[in-house]
Amino acid sequence: MFAAASLKKVLSKLDPSATYTFGGSGALETQILQGAPVDVFAAASPKQPAALYAKGLVEKPVQFATNTLVLIVPKSNPAHIGSVSDITKPGVKLVICNATVPCGDYARTAFKNLGITLAAMKNVVSQTTDVTQTVAEVALGQADAGFVYITDAKAAKGKVLVITLPAKAKPLAKDFIAVVKAGKNQAAANAFVQEVLSSKGQAALQAAGFGKP
Repeated sequence: MFAAASLKKVLSKLDPSATYTFGGSGALETQILQGAPVDVFAAASPKQPAALYAKGLVEKPVQFATNTLVLIVPKSNPAHIGSVSDITKPGVKLVICNATVPCGDYARTAFKNLGITLAAMKNVVSQTTDVTQTVAEVALGQADAGFVYITDAKAAKGKVLVITLPAKAKPLAKDFIAVVKAGKNQAAANAFVQEVLSSKGQAALQAAGFGKP
């Protein structure tokens, strides 16, 4: 099963018997396009499953959770960042996911909605391949701030501080799951999707900080 890096902890606990590959949703989409053997695809955005569905490679994608984009800073907060507007100050070192990854796409959308694209992108010192790397760079103090999901910030257990984004940033993220048509285990794939959508699956997701679909 291919899944977004932001889903690693919750899915591994929900079904420890499944074999997982976690990474950026865009990179996983590319692997499926290239014929990688996989039964289920869970993404941190509607875009990648929708693109695969349009090509007839997956069954109709289903939304199974929501997430929230937040700004994180190291616990010591060396750049004294108190709000999203502070990331545009000269010298602030910002890390975001690259544009093919949903967390990078959502961050860029937030910049656009807030009218800070030029100033924010000027401060980007690193673009990562998935949200886990963004969290790590901020937690280690390699950057002053980064954009990740609230679930990843929660999983970082006190290594980072969370700054919520204003509503006009439109920080809501949507997670979608789909069965891959070329997968060899269709019955197991459908059962896994049902497990994620079940009350047990939803309770596990919400305990990890995800919102209802």
